Amino acid sequence: MDNSKWPARAVLPVAQPGLKFIFITILITGMLFYFGRMVSGSIFLAVTVFVCWFFRDPDRIIPQEEKSLVSPADGKVIIVENRGKSDYLPDPCIKVSIFMNVFNVHVNRVPFDGKVQKIVYHPGKFMNASFDKASVLNERNAVMIQADGGEKFAVVQVAGLVARRIVNCIKEGEQVKKGDRYGMIQFGSRLDLYLPLDFDVAVRVGEKTKAGATIIGYMK
Repeated sequence: MDNSKWPARAVLPVAQPGLKFIFITILITGMLFYFGRMVSGSIFLAVTVFVCWFFRDPDRIIPQEEKSLVSPADGKVIIVENRGKSDYLPDPCIKVSIFMNVFNVHVNRVPFDGKVQKIVYHPGKFMNASFDKASVLNERNAVMIQADGGEKFAVVQVAGLVARRIVNCIKEGEQVKKGDRYGMIQFGSRLDLYLPLDFDVAVRVGEKTKAGATIIGYMK
């Protein structure tokens, strides 16, 4: 897992963890053109454009509605269900899963104001993140947060078939704010939210979400 620092505000229109990939592809592209490899250079130029596009990091308008919890990821809601137990909350909870394909913005954002209570990283497999068993078998990083009102919830980054690196830049004990950038999963995957059982869910399976902008629901 990558624990790179992340600026509170985007300095560039691309995510900071992607800068090294962009630099590498630009360097290779320049070298190929310099040595007259026009076909290979053109291919790497296209790769460079794709990498820049993949790591795009747009600003978002964060909803200020009281008790509103926002999506941690761009993608599509694939699960909304009650869970009798989980590895992240001591009581029965609601699970909401968001699948990110390779075309989505992959910057993850904090869903709700609070204090980071615990961070648990699990190494694992890299199966298709749309499968529910990916939540327990794949590489993942769980962040447990206690909201200012005392509510507890968890947001879990789950690596996928193509995704091979989880980026997390927050620490245990840190105070976080709704909509702040806190990490990403490079090249695909999913985000799982574990929420209190009395949470008022405002999304349905199949709905598209935008990180920091779409309201997932409301804390009681």
